[in-house]
Amino acid sequence: MLASFLHAWNGLIHTVVHQRNMRVHLVSALLVGLVGSGIELGLAEKVTLIFCVLLIFFAEILNSALEHLVDLATRHFDEKARLTKDAAAAGVLVLATGTVVIFAAILVHNWQTVLDSGPQIARQVALGLPLALCVLVLVLPRPRSVWVDRVAVVGGAVLLAALAPRTASSVFTAMNAGLLVVAGAAARQRRLERARQHR
Repeated sequence: MLASFLHAWNGLIHTVVHQRNMRVHLVSALLVGLVGSGIELGLAEKVTLIFCVLLIFFAEILNSALEHLVDLATRHFDEKARLTKDAAAAGVLVLATGTVVIFAAILVHNWQTVLDSGPQIARQVALGLPLALCVLVLVLPRPRSVWVDRVAVVGGAVLLAALAPRTASSVFTAMNAGLLVVAGAAARQRRLERARQHR
């Protein structure tokens, strides 16, 4: 069981490290989590948003696996291989677009709640945007000092701890904590891969 979990975890981190779109989805999921933990939403709306985030992650991971499979099967350019990759990418795009529409519909439906939550939203922006920046730094593929990653992880954890006491949803706060862990693990994996390349 533990070995299966570790293989799955490695697959998730590999996708974050090597797929730009997965990094975009990860930061976007964090922003969704900040909204969900900043305003009071109904149970159905919370479940819908979390399900959309997980569905996009699943689709992107599946798309990445399919790309690797196609590359393994075809060593030269093949039009069918290109169409297979394009169709898989289109599936992710459709899901991502649908999630944006659902997210917008939920915000519009709860607009009065948004207007009534001014101080809480201001707090989410003041602490949430730096948190998103920390996660963005961790997932960017650009070479940097290990200390930059450590500061980003610690800074993100401090910001999460500051947001947690007045959260509107502990589930979304926990989701954001998980996303920070994934981003930190991806940064570590990228450093290990670079170290192996320079041996």
